[in-house]
Amino acid sequence: MNKRFEKLEEKLDLNFKNKNLLVQAFCHRSYINENPDFNLGHNERLEFLGDAVMELVVTEYLFQNYPEKAEGDLTDWRAALVNTKMLSDVAKSMGLSKHLLLSNGEKKERGKAKQYMLADTFEALIGAIYVDSGYEKAEEFIKNNLLVKLPEIISLELFKDPKSELQEIAQEAEGITPTYKVIEESGPDHDKNFRMGVFLEDRKLAEGEGSSKKEAEEEAAQKALEKKFN
Repeated sequence: MNKRFEKLEEKLDLNFKNKNLLVQAFCHRSYINENPDFNLGHNERLEFLGDAVMELVVTEYLFQNYPEKAEGDLTDWRAALVNTKMLSDVAKSMGLSKHLLLSNGEKKERGKAKQYMLADTFEALIGAIYVDSGYEKAEEFIKNNLLVKLPEIISLELFKDPKSELQEIAQEAEGITPTYKVIEESGPDHDKNFRMGVFLEDRKLAEGEGSSKKEAEEEAAQKALEKKFN
């Protein structure tokens, strides 16, 4: 393990028994394609596991600490905690972006594509911690780095669904229900990207992008709220 991963391990207060797991958590599939002699796999299996561990830790925490809250509220809070933007923001603040193992092409990616990579790496790191040190260590990591964002989410109401909020405001202000249309669809079936527009009748308010129509619609609604109604 090279020096930069040793420093990261120290910075994150982690102590991997299997140091290769830490490195693998940062290895994007594209890096393997350009470095066939690399002796570790990419991080997608660790990401798959880490996503499940993260969901359980967050769900259990919300269930235990907010007994008075209904299932719907807890679901909204969890969604705000584990979405791509939040995970990528947390990963960036932790300095994870400097350690990504990417192909030369992927290194040039910005915006949404980079956001997805960071979120995936954060999940893969959780998966690696779980495999190496068990549930309690993974839980501690999630609490220290992700669940600390919950008070801000609650106080700023970041959990509110932008589509519902836009619909409520648009109906009240103009008596019209927003509609969503696909502007562009690109990428292979396993890695789709959608650009959706949100409209009031024939008037386009904003556009959004995402790896699913739902995600792109939510971004479009959020941009419409910021642009038109703030």
